[in-house]
Amino acid sequence: MPTEVTVDKPLDATAELAMKFGRLSMEVGASAHYVEEIVGHVAFGLGADRMDLRVGYTSLIMTLGKGEEEVTRVVRVGPLGVNQRFRRELGVLAVRIRRGEFSIIESRQNLQDLLEASVRYPDWFVAISVGIACAAFGRLLDVDSKAVGPIFFSAAFAHMVRRQLALRNINLFISSILVGFCGSVLSGLGAQWVQSQTVARDMVATVLLLVPGVPAFNAELDILDGRPTLGSARTIYVFVTVLAMAIAVWLALGVLREGR
Repeated sequence: MPTEVTVDKPLDATAELAMKFGRLSMEVGASAHYVEEIVGHVAFGLGADRMDLRVGYTSLIMTLGKGEEEVTRVVRVGPLGVNQRFRRELGVLAVRIRRGEFSIIESRQNLQDLLEASVRYPDWFVAISVGIACAAFGRLLDVDSKAVGPIFFSAAFAHMVRRQLALRNINLFISSILVGFCGSVLSGLGAQWVQSQTVARDMVATVLLLVPGVPAFNAELDILDGRPTLGSARTIYVFVTVLAMAIAVWLALGVLREGR
């Protein structure tokens, strides 16, 4: 009868920690190739001599081996976001583990310290940044100068709505439609009030905060890297998000036309 592997065994502890690194890197916007590198650094740095890893859209599956011993682990990946600074710090720590600078206990503690030191920017700061970015994109889309203010305030408000919906775990695509609709309507009303001559473009500029740039980039990387399944899943996510944006602007245009 096979003996059950427990977390007290070194290989099992290594697999657990390596998968945690992989899950965190996925959740902050890493590509599949980068995830595989990070997991490999941790696993081999802590004594494993072979690794098989499957990176899925919502899960990671890994078999880790050392000598005649093998451990298989499956971990669920949480909501995907973007945090490039944390991703880089995670990668640096993984490389140091690969070099043999830390034991497994020290590696686990360093990861915990990294998590505790990682902080979010205040919501008000992000909202202002989003507003500035959307207003700048609006100018690139050749909106008139009168529309800059309405775009800024509408995009900032839309981000706050998006944040609140995320905290309540609202479906991502429904959230995109609601956020895009709120931002577009406010932007359109504001643009009409200041007598902007580019109302439709003003509304489009406001919803650019929803553009899934990092997932789109990762989808292309994954497909080119020989991972068509994961790349296709990311592509579908990007397509549906863009469709939600289009629906939101279309509904907002309809509301404004009816209100005239």
